[in-house]
Amino acid sequence: MLSGPGFSAIAALMVLGVLLDWWWGEVRRWHPLVGFGNLAMALERRLNGEVPLRFMRGALAWMLAVVPLTALAALLIWALAVPLAQAAAHALMLYFCLGLRSLRDHNLPIADALARHDLPSARRLTSYIVSRDTTSASEVELTRASAESLLENGNDAVFGTLFWFMVAGGPGAVLFRMANTLDAMWGYRTPRFLQFGCAAARIDDALNFIPARLTALSYVLLAPGLRGKRRAWQCWRVQAPAWDSPNAGPTMSSGAGALGVQLGGAATYHGELEYRPMLGDGPPATGADIGRAWQLVARTTALWLAIACATAATMEYLHA
Repeated sequence: MLSGPGFSAIAALMVLGVLLDWWWGEVRRWHPLVGFGNLAMALERRLNGEVPLRFMRGALAWMLAVVPLTALAALLIWALAVPLAQAAAHALMLYFCLGLRSLRDHNLPIADALARHDLPSARRLTSYIVSRDTTSASEVELTRASAESLLENGNDAVFGTLFWFMVAGGPGAVLFRMANTLDAMWGYRTPRFLQFGCAAARIDDALNFIPARLTALSYVLLAPGLRGKRRAWQCWRVQAPAWDSPNAGPTMSSGAGALGVQLGGAATYHGELEYRPMLGDGPPATGADIGRAWQLVARTTALWLAIACATAATMEYLHA
């Protein structure tokens, strides 16, 4: 998909997919990813059984969930045959997999609630987007949760999806988002999922390795001024290795450095307080920084689309 004049079509469809996501947002009913999540829950209930076989059962569940649907997406593209219909299918697959507007719609209301000093509403809204406990969270803790979610999910819901769309079109985006969804559902270090979700977590790490570092690099490039870029780069290089996740570390540390705020720190998950490394450099993030994090994600999206279109134009010129 990346070579030859065909990349021009991929770049155009990337723009179209992002515009569709921006115009329409999430599908309110019958969203494919919601249906996939229901399938994943059914498979997990069925296969997450005997402890000695949990890893193998988890790997089998991953294959049963992802492989047939990815093959079906590729088969649909092939069966349509007509180029215009194929292009429409690619764009729609990308649209269903993207979550740019969803990130805005779920996080900016948190910033608004914090600006009104409405902690109960902010806690409730934040609980919708993170797995940590928010029942008694302070403004700083809620801001950290939202900003970290924006920076990390900017990669998961937008940039990783765009990367795999560039590699393999609509089926590539579908594969990535399903793998990422399974990691979000099964990739917990709890007695129930430690072994069963191991395969899902490792596969997601592999698929996300390059996109996460391109995302981190983008955050560095878009940091304000030379000083901000140096700070974002330094935070990435020094802080990311201390983070448990090999992909969340680069994206969140570089993003926090680009924003010039402090993220990370203690958070409660599944009733247990976890002391996570600090991220970024500067004062603790406040409610207004949620909007700044969203702007960083939005500008990074524009940067990726601009690079894709410029690359397509250059390749068209060279092949003329």
